[in-house]
Formats: sequence, C-alpha cells, structure tokens
Amino acid sequence: MGNWSQHLRRGRPLKKRADFPTTRIGGIPVARLTRAEWAEHLVEEALARRGSGRVPAFYTSLNGQVLSLYYHISRVRAAIDMAEGIDADGMSVVFASRLLTNDPIAERCATTDLFHDVACLAEQRRVSFFLLGGSLASNKAAAETAVRLYPELKVVGRHHGYYRPEEEPAIVEAINALAPDILWIGFGALQQYEFVLRNRERLAGVGVLRTCGGLFDFLSGKNRRAPLWMQKFGLEWLFRTFLEPRRLAWRYFVTNPHAIYLMLRYR
Repeated sequence: MGNWSQHLRRGRPLKKRADFPTTRIGGIPVARLTRAEWAEHLVEEALARRGSGRVPAFYTSLNGQVLSLYYHISRVRAAIDMAEGIDADGMSVVFASRLLTNDPIAERCATTDLFHDVACLAEQRRVSFFLLGGSLASNKAAAETAVRLYPELKVVGRHHGYYRPEEEPAIVEAINALAPDILWIGFGALQQYEFVLRNRERLAGVGVLRTCGGLFDFLSGKNRRAPLWMQKFGLEWLFRTFLEPRRLAWRYFVTNPHAIYLMLRYR
C-alpha cells in the first residue's frame, strides 16, 4: 500500500484499473483500498476530468448479488469489465478475500457510507454532484439530506429513476449541460449498468460515474441500516430481508449461494 499512499498524497489520480492494488474475488478484480482512499480518489479523479470533454471515469462495487449477476447477464459483465475500479460493497467479498486469498481487503466499502466520505471531501474541494435514481420522493429527500448534512456541497441537479425510456435522452442532455463532477446513479443493479452502457459515451460533461444502487432510499431515511453488529458480521442482507421479505427474499436466497459457489470456484 506504500506506493499507492504516496501516489495519493501527490494528488495524481490513478487512470487504469491495473494501477490499483487488487484481489480477485469470483474472478473479478476488487481494489484493496480503504473507504478514505476511495473517497480521495473519486474526488481527485473528478477534479482532474473537469472540463476535459473526455468520457467520464466509471466506478462500481461488488457484492454477492452483483457477482451472481455478472455470470448470469452479459450486459452486467460488459459494464463491470469496463469499470476503472471496483470496491468491496459486501462483507462477503471482504470475508472471501481473507479466507481464500493471500491479499485480504482491509475493509468493506459500503456505498451508503462511502457517499458521506465523498460528500465531506467534495464540500471542501467544491466538487459537484448530480443524484439520479430512486423514487420522486426519495430522490428529493436524499438531495435535501445531503445539503443539510453538507451545507457547502454543490448538488447541481437531481432526477428520479422512474422515467419513460423516451425521456432518457433529454435527461442525459440536461445532466451534460449541468456538468456535475460526480454523477451518482441509483437504479436496480441491472438497470444502472444498462444506463452506463447506453450513456457513458454521451456524458462527456461529467467527470465520474458512480453506481450506487439503493443509496437514495437510505439517504432519504426511507430505509434503515442494519445494526452495526450485523453489518460487521455480514448480516445486513438478512436485516434487509426481514424488513422487505417480498422484494428481497428471493434475491438473497438465490444469489447468495450462487455467489459463494463462484467465490470458491474462482478462488
């Protein structure tokens, strides 16, 4: 980690996935960075690309559900394969790195926590956000919460995720016109990767694309996080299933065993 830390302090953001120290989990290279290092990198990368007109950098995260989808759905695989960096969103990924590899990942980088790390730095360095996704109510409440917690944070725009397909070009055009440094994309796992595949080349006004799943429901207060002890032992999925059994039971009880199988097969 020494070379990475020196690189970070010099303020030169990494440009390629190969520059990250990584550990392969289920065949996917996951960066061995702390949340603080991820936040620093995303902000520095956004600043480096501001006004460049280049295709935005794309970052995403890995958990059991995403790992399962990666091997089931080619569009998910295509999107993840073009990401500049992938973090360990799920504790199962961290546990697998400790049990199955010689290069363990230091800590979980839950997107619901990472957002606050990035927002804190963005507030200091005048890095702007656009929040895309969630329901009309949760998207609005999430933006209001972000500005309340970080008064100097520049949330230049927002839009809910329940729009018609024919509306998307206009939404992308509006995002480009606002030129946010970081675009947070909070759809379902498949939908957010499809959005990136369709629109990454069109979003030259944006610095960084970051998928964030259900972040806005948590940021808005609609959904609750699991107790810390459950998060620590990788049981947040069980807590969420208890709260939303109809929506999540099938997802977790199908994808979790498949993810474990993949972690063991591609160890």
